[in-house]
Amino acid sequence: MAVVASGRDGNSRSVHSLLYNPAFRQFVYQALTLVFIVWLFWFAGTNAAQNLARANMTAGFEFLRNRAGFDIAQTPIAYSSDNTYLQALAVGLVNTLIIAVCGIITASIIGLIVGIGRLSHNWLISRLATVYVEVFRNIPPLLVIFFWYKGVLSLLPDVRSSLALPLSVFVSNRGIYMPAPVFGEGMSLVVAAFVAGVVAAILYARWATKKQLATGKRPPVLWINIALIIGLPLVAFAIIGAPVTFDIPELGKFNMRGGTAIGPEFLSLYMALSFYTAAFIAEIVRAGIRGVPKGQTEAASALGLRRGPTTRLVVLPQALRIIIPPLTSQYLNLTKNSSLAVAIGYADLVAVGGTILNQSGHSIEIIAIWMLIYVSISLATSLFMNWFNAKMALVER
Repeated sequence: MAVVASGRDGNSRSVHSLLYNPAFRQFVYQALTLVFIVWLFWFAGTNAAQNLARANMTAGFEFLRNRAGFDIAQTPIAYSSDNTYLQALAVGLVNTLIIAVCGIITASIIGLIVGIGRLSHNWLISRLATVYVEVFRNIPPLLVIFFWYKGVLSLLPDVRSSLALPLSVFVSNRGIYMPAPVFGEGMSLVVAAFVAGVVAAILYARWATKKQLATGKRPPVLWINIALIIGLPLVAFAIIGAPVTFDIPELGKFNMRGGTAIGPEFLSLYMALSFYTAAFIAEIVRAGIRGVPKGQTEAASALGLRRGPTTRLVVLPQALRIIIPPLTSQYLNLTKNSSLAVAIGYADLVAVGGTILNQSGHSIEIIAIWMLIYVSISLATSLFMNWFNAKMALVER
């Protein structure tokens, strides 16, 4: 009997030790979580299939080949109502990417200026930057969009009373009309010259950095890079014979004719997302600059550098390592906030997809496409910013 009791006691001890084993508990928790997720997806899929069958609807993406049958106001790529739903979604995707890229560039520039302005020793500049940040950070982005759309752009004069600006640019409540370039033969050589200038500028900047590390003296980079990126294409443009003409907008009886137009929907969304996101970027810039040790500024002053070169050459390069990680989140937020374009009629991915959803009834497929595209854009942005962050990180020896 004693032997049997000892065996039972040994089994209980092994079970007890197994339950308190961290590796075993971690495996059990992960297995249970995986089972729950699989069951959740199975339940959602089964429920969706039953509802579709009950409504006599079929699932699948074959409907994307059907004729769209609706027009889109903003078409950066070729599109007509006779094209398919897939082409319409492509137009919405391009519009979303245009807003995201333009907004990110503008918000970064404004945020950098305002962030530095908040740290300015000038009382007026510092207070104006603070007011800007506090106002835009505490207003919903949708309200900012309506402010630009209803409170600014809609108050501009009508087409007949358009504001005439230099270079044949006209501004009205229907947008900005400007000359449209018409490229002729040989323009591809100018584009090739621009690409060659960018590559040459990158190679020259790397060479200048290596020479600075080796000798302590940095060759001039800014003006040479400007000459390569801008001057080289201009020289090629002049040699070829300026292969470009312009379609000038002219005032018609009811509307402008010719040229190209930037609609108020795009302008209001672009301005709203840029100014809204710039307020958050400004705080990130300010925090990054504050994170640089004060001794770096004092050392630069001791070497005779003035305040401007110190900020540009000493403080900002070091602050950039602190700024980049939270900056990624703001870029992602701006891209996702572009979906608010549906409120003002800008044909982004969500607006075009919503129209297709209403016509076709394939809500599950459209929502899946939305999710897939936004996840892909976010992952691509994160991968690029992580790569850039790794390039800017300090390399320990």
